[in-house]
Amino acid sequence: MGKQLRKRITWAIKNFSSLRSEKLYSDPFVAGGCKWRLCAYPKGNNADYLFLFLDVADYKSLPFGWRRQARYLLNIVNQSSSKRSRQNDAEKWFDAETPRWGRLSMFPLNEIKESGFLVNGELKIVAEIEVLEVIGKLDVAEETSTMTETIDVNGFQLLPSQVEFVSHLFERHPEIASEFHTENPNLRTGYMSLLLSLIETLRQPPHEILTTDLDKAYAALGSLTNAGFKLDWLEKKLVEMSEKKEKEEAGESQMREIEEELKNLKQKCSDLEVQLQKQKSEVSAAVAPISFDDVI
Repeated sequence: MGKQLRKRITWAIKNFSSLRSEKLYSDPFVAGGCKWRLCAYPKGNNADYLFLFLDVADYKSLPFGWRRQARYLLNIVNQSSSKRSRQNDAEKWFDAETPRWGRLSMFPLNEIKESGFLVNGELKIVAEIEVLEVIGKLDVAEETSTMTETIDVNGFQLLPSQVEFVSHLFERHPEIASEFHTENPNLRTGYMSLLLSLIETLRQPPHEILTTDLDKAYAALGSLTNAGFKLDWLEKKLVEMSEKKEKEEAGESQMREIEEELKNLKQKCSDLEVQLQKQKSEVSAAVAPISFDDVI
């Protein structure tokens, strides 16, 4: 089996501190043609630690002798400081005897509740998985899930719908993020979203873009270049769009002036037509013979 793009899943557990369940499962997700899910013990497992695992969700329905080799990372996200996040990574074979791997006593529960891991009561867990080999495969379709799925491309976490476009972008401009060194995954995602939004703006027809949109585009370009992105090619496109917009606005202004002048000329022509018809009537009356019917 060829190497797969790494899949990244975000599991948000709401009201973590008040949960009564001893064990929680995430929605299943598909990676490498297999169903997976995350398993957590929010109250610990006879210990005051969070227990977190990755397992093969449909292992009971898999054919005899099935095996899965996967490289994975489980990350408990500190939402106030990425440096304080706690993660566990490994490369394991999953099979019928060990369909689940993870980390016992991964993190003290009291520290999770007190040190910035919870925001509005929500705990965020991120799992990254790369399936390296599959033995005993079943055809598995993607399912609708409440989890957010992202895929790693050149160190940026992207939605599946963005992968093809961004991969092509890096092929055409391999140096684009060579000087962008921010490690915070949220910031990296934010900057990439800003870049994609800027490109999407410039791909619109000029008549659909407002001058304020261009002002925001220049501000976005400045933020991206200050962060280390190399976007000379995009700056040229922005300048080109600005010039098109200027020509469009100047042309529309001239068109309005011509239309107004043409309207005045049409009104003047209409008035002259009326005068001409009146004058023709007067001339016809003047050249007509005098009638004597009233006197003879």
